[in-house]
Amino acid sequence: MKVDRARDGEGHEEDKPDRAGHGHGHDHGHDHGAAVRADSDRRYLTAALGLILAFMAAEVTAGLSARSLALVSDAGHMLTDAASLGLALFAMRLAARPASGPWTYGLRRAEILSAQANGITLLVLVVVFGDEAVRRLIEPPNVAGGLVTATALVGIAVNAAAALLISRANRTSLNVEGAFQHILSDAWAFLATAVSGIVVLTTGFDRADAIASLFVAALMARAGYRLVRDSWRIFLEGAPAGLEPARVGAAMAADPQVSEVHDLHVWTITSGFAALSAHVLVVPGENCHAVRGRLQELLREKFGIQHTTLQVDHAPEALLTIERTAPRSEH
Repeated sequence: MKVDRARDGEGHEEDKPDRAGHGHGHDHGHDHGAAVRADSDRRYLTAALGLILAFMAAEVTAGLSARSLALVSDAGHMLTDAASLGLALFAMRLAARPASGPWTYGLRRAEILSAQANGITLLVLVVVFGDEAVRRLIEPPNVAGGLVTATALVGIAVNAAAALLISRANRTSLNVEGAFQHILSDAWAFLATAVSGIVVLTTGFDRADAIASLFVAALMARAGYRLVRDSWRIFLEGAPAGLEPARVGAAMAADPQVSEVHDLHVWTITSGFAALSAHVLVVPGENCHAVRGRLQELLREKFGIQHTTLQVDHAPEALLTIERTAPRSEH
């Protein structure tokens, strides 16, 4: 991408102390605070994981006893929640490792891998539970409505407690936010299951259980699609959601001492970690280092981009040109 304020051309390299001709802007002053926050996040996620695993085991037992697909599908959804939380905890530990060897960014994208795996698992479970729900709509089994209702009401309480714990963690992480959204969708699923249990208990309409299962599958499809979409955006080096590279380039080129901005790239390394690189041409005679500092501050304050790599050079001097004109008239 190129943004040109005045002219197009190739610049000469400025004599700078940076031997590569690049400027790097990233903040290392919050490493200790980030480590403390990560430890706190791990505690919240571990507590939520314990709640979900304990209830999931009880729900599978209750679902099999009551012959309720809605309860079993809810348990399957909770299994993906547990997997999401487990992978998020594992990814946090990987991401905390410092960059070394070939891993110049460390292992920060481990959480994106786990988010994608979790999203794909959700979509697979949608197919499995959806197929079984359709079969049960055609030939509904006898469902123990009382046990279904009681289990679903307990599930609502457990999901509310888990959601409260996860909401206190850093939800800028795609994994943490995905787990939080799963917990919320679980709460809605348990509400639908409770309603289906009451319907079966009061009316004997056993197909209500299969209908609730289809509702749960729809929630799982929505959550799975969003996780796969967001993770693919990061893998394909797309700009952060809501951030337009053209607007970023225009803001950089608006600096009065900037002649042109080109080779502009904006991408996401991992959740909440945007990066930018660009070649900036500065008006001849102006201070390239001062311009680079202002642009880095602009990108940090206005767009939240902490990690920047800017190559800043002087634009070429305008060449003197002589144009041929018509001879002056004798009159």
